[in-house]
Amino acid sequence: MELVGGFTALQIAVALGAALGASFVRGLTGFGMAILLVPILALALPPVEAVVLGNCLSVLIGLTEFRALVRDAERSAWQICLAGAITTPIGLFALSLTGADVARLVIALIAFSAFLAILLPRRGSAMPGLLVTGGVGVLSGLMTGYAGMPGPPVVPYYAGRELPRSTIKASMLLIFTIAASAGLASATWLGILRWQLIVFALVMLPVILIGNRLGMAVSGRISDPVWRGTVGVVLAGAAVGALIRLF
Repeated sequence: MELVGGFTALQIAVALGAALGASFVRGLTGFGMAILLVPILALALPPVEAVVLGNCLSVLIGLTEFRALVRDAERSAWQICLAGAITTPIGLFALSLTGADVARLVIALIAFSAFLAILLPRRGSAMPGLLVTGGVGVLSGLMTGYAGMPGPPVVPYYAGRELPRSTIKASMLLIFTIAASAGLASATWLGILRWQLIVFALVMLPVILIGNRLGMAVSGRISDPVWRGTVGVVLAGAAVGALIRLF
């Protein structure tokens, strides 16, 4: 039976359940919503629609926090955003040319790559050079377009450095919000943003806000080592889950 925007009750139930868990992780760690949400959505929806819906949700929740994100983010976030905005359309165009099975495999492997990246040795607090920062932005944009996941290159860039947790979270979330906006602009340009996806995102928004608020409440009560350990566990679970669901 079709309900909201032509989506079935099963698709809506899967999306809402995934949204609650993924947004809780976002509030807790400062990232992870797309990494967790898009692979699950791609099992219930065509991969292109899963990516576009994930971008819609990232933009909506990011707009509710935008002023605080701009205030607390590191300057490098804007450089990464600029590079990512340029390459996002390339990734989305590649996704539109890819078969569904191949796209689901690539999305699952991207989720796994985020876990591997967080295992890299931690560095100091100094901001990397323009070449490294720009490279992170280019990769983030490509992954935003293809998989709705700007996080795999961005998370180790910030979480792998000795920065205040507030700076890490604000920088990552600012990038994710702007990257998702670029993804939506690209989807509109390519003619693959259906109005039904926007309606679906608005229906899911209250669940996203609740999950995010719960995650933020827990994040404020745990120590930094526990927080960083949680980051690794979440990424590992997302990677294993995505691969298991795929095969």
